[in-house]
Amino acid sequence: MAAFIFLGITFIPIGLSHLSASDHVVELIDRYDEDCIPVDNSNSEAAYNKRIGYIQDVKTDKTCTRTLIVPKKMKHPIFVYYQLDDFYQNHRRYVKSRNDEQYRNPAADHKTAHCEPESMNNDNQPIVPCGLIAWSLFNDTYSFSVNGNSLPINKKGIAWESDKTHKFGSKVYPKNFQSRSLIGGAKLNESIPLNQQEDLLVWMRTAALPNFRKLYGRIETDLEANEMIKVVINNNYNTYTFKGKKKLVISTTTWIGGKNDFLGKVYITVGGICLFIAVAFISVYLIRPRPLGDPAYLSWNLDPASN
Repeated sequence: MAAFIFLGITFIPIGLSHLSASDHVVELIDRYDEDCIPVDNSNSEAAYNKRIGYIQDVKTDKTCTRTLIVPKKMKHPIFVYYQLDDFYQNHRRYVKSRNDEQYRNPAADHKTAHCEPESMNNDNQPIVPCGLIAWSLFNDTYSFSVNGNSLPINKKGIAWESDKTHKFGSKVYPKNFQSRSLIGGAKLNESIPLNQQEDLLVWMRTAALPNFRKLYGRIETDLEANEMIKVVINNNYNTYTFKGKKKLVISTTTWIGGKNDFLGKVYITVGGICLFIAVAFISVYLIRPRPLGDPAYLSWNLDPASN
């Protein structure tokens, strides 16, 4: 009973504090993949093929303008994410299509084992970085402005420090990347080493679930309530082939991170269950207490030799 009471009175305040912190997060989510394509958005096969044709046409201007209203004051740093739904980065063949030794060692640029089908270019030269993960690098871009003034996005420091210092080399440069006939996602600057191309590093840390967010950058100024944010999007990334979704997320954080009510609700639920069990045990103990045993029936009291 004491253990259940202790768990209950501990978990419930923790859960309430998590919910309170989550409520203080200001978050804007804008799904733009449907509105940023000027073709029929119905579910017909013809409309589906038109969307794919539009996104794969390199000559088409895919610029899209969105307007977002800030619901409450957002204090910096404000984090900008892109969110993809129904994208299975956890697929076994996709996750294994990489070569970590090539990424960190400049002398291992010829090592493309496990990178198929993105291991060699059309001239049989090794691709750096090789593999499907790098090849499918997200390439939508966002630019922000408020009241006609540009809103800078800081894209430094968005990757894990361990990735920059251990997983990707400072002397490994992209080579033969996106040079085949089938283009995947973004291109890389061949004059910048891999460990400084942080968009790539963020993308290479694969997600465990099919719906995920990845950090795009940070806004280093406050945004006031009811301010209008103009977002110019280059809608390049092809999620239409597999009917995925793309969303732009702008969010503040608290001590628990981003907006997440789940953990707080779990703490409150478990704490409530513990208190309920404790009350049930106390009620049973008061209404029908267990009678104490008679010490006369103990074995050493029944054995004459023990006297």
